[in-house]
Amino acid sequence: MGRLQGKIAVITGGNSGIGLATAKRFVAEGAEVYITGRRREELDRAVDAIGAGVTAVQGDVSRLGDLDRLFETVGERSGRIDILFANAGLGTFAPLGAIDEGAFDLTFGVNVKGTLFTVQKALPLMQAGASIILTGSTTGSIGTPAFSVYSATKAAIRNFARSWALDLKGSGIRVNVLSPGATETPGLKGLANAGEEAALLQSLAEQIPLGRIGNPEETAAVAVFLASDDSSFMTGSEVFADGGSAQV
Repeated sequence: MGRLQGKIAVITGGNSGIGLATAKRFVAEGAEVYITGRRREELDRAVDAIGAGVTAVQGDVSRLGDLDRLFETVGERSGRIDILFANAGLGTFAPLGAIDEGAFDLTFGVNVKGTLFTVQKALPLMQAGASIILTGSTTGSIGTPAFSVYSATKAAIRNFARSWALDLKGSGIRVNVLSPGATETPGLKGLANAGEEAALLQSLAEQIPLGRIGNPEETAAVAVFLASDDSSFMTGSEVFADGGSAQV
């Protein structure tokens, strides 16, 4: 039996990168998984890659109606949520002086508003023993040039977990932050200008004590730990999967 046998999991942003890798691991560990994403074609490819044990619900976490539809589907089909991985997020490079209002609204809308209402709307389906995992980032703990808006959203995520751990006191529901460092995902590569992806990854790798960037499967392995009963005495915590980049 897997570590998540019989559990019901929801992963936002499960169509690529860390979310997709985690969906694969959760299914392999015995969970029934629901994934969300904004783009239908990517969701369909993700379902094909994961195989049995997954249901895709298209939606944008910054749109409350989409979240309502997601959790109505989960409630009707499964009746509960044991694991909620609020993972959907995005960001763009822009130094102070060149920050665009639209990009600001989009980044905070998905990363902060989306995370808040994903968790709040899932709560009625959760009970004692359930685990909430929020995707943070090393950028929430350190300064990063031209990335202040994204970094600020991840600092907000960190405080969500601290405060919500107190709001959930006595419920038996845990909430923790999983903070990756630089990880080879489509989202990270998309930050580079055309043809400069390899240079961006190499530059990031040089800043990491382990000398390389991470892969999504390494972060997914930590997500399994936070989702499972192995982390049953953890709440309000932040766990890094960052190769040491925010630790030294």
